Amino acid sequence: MTLAVFLLSFVQAQSEVRPADSFPVVEELPDPFLFQDGRRVRTLADWRQRREEMRGLVLRYQYGHVPPAPGNVRMAEELGSELRYDGDVLHKTMRLTMGPENKLVTTLHLYVPQNGTAPYPAVVRIGLGDQSARALTRRGYVFACFEHRELDPDTEGYDVPGPAQMAYPEYDWASLAVWAWGASRVLDYLATRPDVNGEQVVITGHSRTGKAALLAGALDERFAVVVPNGSGCGGAGCYRIAGKRAETLTAITHPKRWRSWFHKDFGRFGDQEARLPFDQHFMRTLVAPRPVLSTDGLDDRWANPLGTQAVWMAAQPVFDFLGAGRNNRCHFRPGGHDQLPEDFEVLLDVADHHFRGKAISSDFSVLPEPNFQPTWSWEAPAHLAPSI
Repeated sequence: MTLAVFLLSFVQAQSEVRPADSFPVVEELPDPFLFQDGRRVRTLADWRQRREEMRGLVLRYQYGHVPPAPGNVRMAEELGSELRYDGDVLHKTMRLTMGPENKLVTTLHLYVPQNGTAPYPAVVRIGLGDQSARALTRRGYVFACFEHRELDPDTEGYDVPGPAQMAYPEYDWASLAVWAWGASRVLDYLATRPDVNGEQVVITGHSRTGKAALLAGALDERFAVVVPNGSGCGGAGCYRIAGKRAETLTAITHPKRWRSWFHKDFGRFGDQEARLPFDQHFMRTLVAPRPVLSTDGLDDRWANPLGTQAVWMAAQPVFDFLGAGRNNRCHFRPGGHDQLPEDFEVLLDVADHHFRGKAISSDFSVLPEPNFQPTWSWEAPAHLAPSI
């Protein structure tokens, strides 16, 4: 498939774009229990249908659609292997191939504890960086991080169709969706390793890759715990509710900024957020009832701490409805836009609680706006009716 044909498919789709002002205005956060046809969720079967409807909305308008698993992920080449941290950790570097004719490639770094009993739970991080490897392996976790930009480049002010988009030209996915799909491919590989417990895998990322981590967790139920860090606009932050100096939909989708992260037409909702048929609390509820933990800095105003708090609060009725009220968590610490050791410690506390039944020592009581009151009128169904 040539670049010209790839771009032509996008031009043809452009003619089908529905203008933002044709959507109804919904000032409060949209009701996750309300079907688009006006029905309300009453049963678990209803919820499963509504979840698919919400999934379709966020993919259609915000991220673009992703291809299915290719079924051919494999380690094509080992680039290096060494013991680190006084022999306590085995660090392996390898190339994974996948997709049509196995032409898509990403570099994976794997850190495996050497003093415990396999199989180990694992943490997958979208993006490279071994600064957290020691803390994670010391707690008995395999750490896997991969070079997401090999699947789709990270561009500002322009878009370059990446290898994954070129391999699947019939899909309208943007960079965040490509990176999320890549995380699932890493999980495909990890699930084949005898030293990894494929049912105990955490997905995380920071900032732009935090957005992608939340999307990966929403789309792939194999991720047992989902931890976006500093993800803000397009991640765990709200569009309709924002604090001062928070990034907006208009800013993030500006042609000179990060439009290529999102579906090519998502910017039409700039300054018209009330016409979005969803908000980011839908993303948290797509993870439910699995644990989702957002970690953020109180001083990271650009990432909208208030909006992240609002999204966490708005998702809570869904977790309660599904009998998993304690699986919806947010953690705020002093500091700015980074994924710090404290963030990883909270991640591990939640993972240890979920995987190993350990008590959680982290403090979740700190909020950016403790007096914030919900601004939505809907509630969860009073009683869960039996599925029919």
